[in-house]
Formats: sequence, structure tokens, C-alpha cells
Amino acid sequence: MGLCYSVDRTTGKEPGDTSTTASATETTDDRLGSGRWRRPRDLIGGGEIEGIQQVLGRLVSNGSSKVACLYTQQGRKGTNQDAMLVFENFCSRDDTVFCGVFDGHGPFGHMVAKKVRDTLPFTLSTQLKMTSESEQSLLVNENDLQIKGTEEEEVQKTESVTTMDEQWCELNPNESNDELPEMYLPLKHALLKSCQQIDKELKMHPTIDCFCSGTTSVTLIKQGEDLVVGNIGDSRAVLATRDEDNALIAVQLTVDLKPDLPGESARIQKCKGRVFALQDEPEVARVWLPNSDSPGLAMARAFGDFCLKDYGLISIPDISYRRLTEQDQFIIIASDGVWDVLSNKEAVDIVASAPSRSTAARALVDTAVRSWRIKYPTSKNDDCTVVCLFLQDSSVAMEVSSNAMKHSHKEEPIESVSNSISKEDDEIVPVKEEKIPASCGIESKMMTMTLAECISVAQDDEEWSALEGLTRVNSLLSIPRFFSGELRSTSWRKWL
Repeated sequence: MGLCYSVDRTTGKEPGDTSTTASATETTDDRLGSGRWRRPRDLIGGGEIEGIQQVLGRLVSNGSSKVACLYTQQGRKGTNQDAMLVFENFCSRDDTVFCGVFDGHGPFGHMVAKKVRDTLPFTLSTQLKMTSESEQSLLVNENDLQIKGTEEEEVQKTESVTTMDEQWCELNPNESNDELPEMYLPLKHALLKSCQQIDKELKMHPTIDCFCSGTTSVTLIKQGEDLVVGNIGDSRAVLATRDEDNALIAVQLTVDLKPDLPGESARIQKCKGRVFALQDEPEVARVWLPNSDSPGLAMARAFGDFCLKDYGLISIPDISYRRLTEQDQFIIIASDGVWDVLSNKEAVDIVASAPSRSTAARALVDTAVRSWRIKYPTSKNDDCTVVCLFLQDSSVAMEVSSNAMKHSHKEEPIESVSNSISKEDDEIVPVKEEKIPASCGIESKMMTMTLAECISVAQDDEEWSALEGLTRVNSLLSIPRFFSGELRSTSWRKWL
């Protein structure tokens, strides 16, 4: 959704990008074939990195790893303003993964989204390291004076954090510290500080104009079996888990922080901001300035958008915790372009029916794009971005799915050829995929071809007997098929 009004973009250059010549330190090896200068790219994901050190295990563009896959597709509104991230071995821990989806809006929303994507994990890592070092210093110091001085500093820090916590996080009043692990509170405080610091940096950024541009953010940190989710805006995280009957269900981990929520609306109106929907879209509540019908922001929290920061818009994440179990299968993080046209359960089923883990995110994005064309044929579809984080070992998941497929196929009856055919002809051996006769054309077409069509495309020098043709076609139509990954990739299209 983003902003309601549009801004004229007179140039295609990014703010601050005024250089037309290369520096003396650049070599001719950095040039592309067309004479343009090559930008540094991430080692794994292939995404452009500006001023950020390239790190192993960091995915920022379409791709996959052993535990996650991610995919984004530009909509029809212009530049793709979504950004995404999967950061394995986060904070140099083998059991920690950082994931995030950032949905930009406004004239420079794509720049804000990429900036937050590149800055947030490193800022959070630094905050966590500072917290760990301060805790270790308390244990090492044995001198009473040093302990007292350190304790006073920690008390001041704790008081400031507590004040910030009380002021910022009012969405979880029933949060019980007794049921939370030790890692949660330090991580929560570090995430709060990191978001505050990043928003200040955006306000002072010399080349990115964030006055009417911003981005949402939904991030999660998985450390072992502990999961911490931070949400700013209207992107969403959904967990796929199994119930008592072993059926796959969807559990929404975040709340879409839209202006029409009672708590969000009360805060905005208390700060003299206005919340209402336009007549041509009564279902979309927006945030407006007190004395001007602008900018019309369709979310209650965001990085940037400093024109509304004095009127109720905040960049404080809604943070929640969840203990993962063996029943939890995977987590979907996606921008609102996906959730505007698909429900949580539909998204979970599409990912679960994908032919492989590496294609799950793309299957969900493709389905969302087609759903846009069906549900809103006269509207321009939004950017769609998906990150799938798999919680179970791939070998175990494949074994379970294969056993289920074998069990289902074992129960399917095999139709006989005909009553007029001899008993020996009833024993039809299932045709393996690589042994399908080439006379029937492409494998993907064969499932929809009739007997006449199959015979018509046969080679001229091939002789067909009536019994042979009938046996072949009956085998193709009646025997359960076991497709390869490419052919099974169409199974999720049933959700269209």
C-alpha cells in the first residue's frame, strides 16, 4: 500500500549519485562490457552491497540455502521497493539465524528498505556484543570499588532501558518474565535500541530523503528452539505447525500494525494526527497530517516518514517470543503484497506443496501475482517478497513426505484394460518416467493427450497394434505418476 500520493521522479539517479567518472583507484577490470562500472555484489545472494562488508551466509536476493529460501518479484507500480535478508550463523553462532523482510514506500522507499536491511543486523549484533561484554565485566571484577562503580553504571543502563521499555513496548502487558529464557530480555532491549539508532541515522542521512519515504520491517531471530519476532508495519510472519491430528495449520506470529487498530489509532489521534479512509477505498485506513490531506500512510509504524513522526507514527517494534516445538515445520515472512490476496492457510499449503525447499518462496510469489490478476484485474499488483525459514531437518521432512506419498499411492486401485483383454494383459507394469515413449511428445503434454492425439504424433515408421496402443494409453492414464521436481512444481497451481 504505502503512501497515498505520488511524487514526480524527474531523474533515475539515486540521491547523492552525481559522480560521472571513476576514481583513480578503480581498475579497468571493474568495468562491464558496456563501459559502466561494476558494483560489488554479495558472495552468495548476488545483491548489491554499498558500504557493507561481504559476509558468508548472508542472502539478500533470490536464492536458497539449507535452512531457508527467498524470492521477490517487482509489481507494476514501478521500482521494486521490497528488500529481504537471511543471515545464517548470526553473531557467530551456529544455531542462530536472522531473517527479515522490508517493504519500502514513498519516492525513495527502495533505498530506505535496503539501508535498513544492510544496517539492522550489524547494529543488533553490536548491541548484543556490548550487552554481553558488560555482563562479563560484572563477573570478572572482584574489587569492591570496581564492582560498585560497575553496578551503578548497570543500574543507570537498566533504568534507561526500563524507561524505554515502558514507553515503547505497551503491546505485551501480560508478558511473564518467569516463562521467558535468559536470552529474550537482552535481545529485546538490543532490538529496541537498534531500531531507535537506525531511525536516527536515517533522519541524518546525507543522501536519502526520508521525510516522506520509509519502510516496514518484520524480522525474526531463531536461536536454537527460541524464536523472537520484531514487527514494524503491516508485513507479516506466519508459522506452519501440526495439530493433534497431524494436520498442517497456520499460526500468525505478528499483528498487522495498521492505523485502524484501536491502540494505534488512539496514539496517533493523541498526537494530533488523523486516521481515516478515502471514499474510493473505504477498507484502507491511512494516517494524515493535522492540517493537510497528506501523506496518507497505510501503516501505523515505519522507519523513516519523518513528516509523521511528531503525529503518532513510531518506529518501535512489536516484539514477541515463542518456544519452538517438534510440530513446527516452517515460518513464512512476506510483505503485504502477498497477504493482500492470500490467507495464512493458503500460503502455508502452497509452501508445503512446493516440489522442493528451494522453490517454495517462488511458488508462493507466483501464486500471489496470479491472485492479484484474478481478484484485482484493474489494479496494479504490489511487490511480492517471501522468505521461508524451515525448522525441521530436510532429510526427515523428505522421508515423512515420501512415506505419505507411498502410502497414498499404495491405496489407489489400478483400473483394468478391458474385459475383452486376456488375463495376462491385466498385469500392467507401471511405466517409469524415463521409459515413456518419445512418440507421445513432451511429458507435460502427455497427461492431457487423448489416444487419437497420441497416435497422430507417432513417428511414421513406428507400427502400432490395437492392443499395444490401448495398453500404453491405459498405463499413462491409470497408473500413478511419480514426477520429477520440475513437473511436480505445478501442484501448487491448484490454489489459483
